[in-house]
Amino acid sequence: MKKKIKIKINGKLNIIDNKTRLSVFLKDNKIPLRKVAIELNREIIDKKKINKIFLKTNDKIEIVHFIGGG
Repeated sequence: MKKKIKIKINGKLNIIDNKTRLSVFLKDNKIPLRKVAIELNREIIDKKKINKIFLKTNDKIEIVHFIGGG
């Protein structure tokens, strides 16, 4: 059985598997990379690096969706 960790996504508590990559988390939650900005622990994440980032206990992620308009 995998160890679980607690993280916050947009202020809501989530429990995920330990050593989950940020890219896997986003894919599993169907978050479209081209339409969002991602902040991890108050730092904007370069989307080219999301595959190298492993989520840790108490990480705080903010995901902001872009909305078009005119």
